[in-house]
Amino acid sequence: MREIIVVVDILAAVGLVALVLLQQGKGADMGAAFGSGASQTLFGSRGTANFLTRTTAVLALVFFVANLVLAYLATAPVAPGSVATQTSAPVSTPALEVPTPPAAPAIPATPQPPKAPEVPK
Repeated sequence: MREIIVVVDILAAVGLVALVLLQQGKGADMGAAFGSGASQTLFGSRGTANFLTRTTAVLALVFFVANLVLAYLATAPVAPGSVATQTSAPVSTPALEVPTPPAAPAIPATPQPPKAPEVPK
């Protein structure tokens, strides 16, 4: 699914670049005003602007939507595993036995003060 959307996105981008390069700028209409033969083009004198403009708008919309879908797919959570490995009943696992550490030697609760050395009399 993602690969198809990437291909559509790339084709729309290449088409947009080609259509923008084919279109004439606003200053190019000056030559048509003085009869440079623009009325005998393939799409007519004004037909080329409408056709190219509409096609550019459609490709821009396709490009924008494809990028939004790709962004959504990139942030959507992915389910772990495949459908073939999922089961309907939960699998129970035996509890692991945790080994107990060896008993430490007993420490007296209150330490005994050291005995004072006996002084001979």
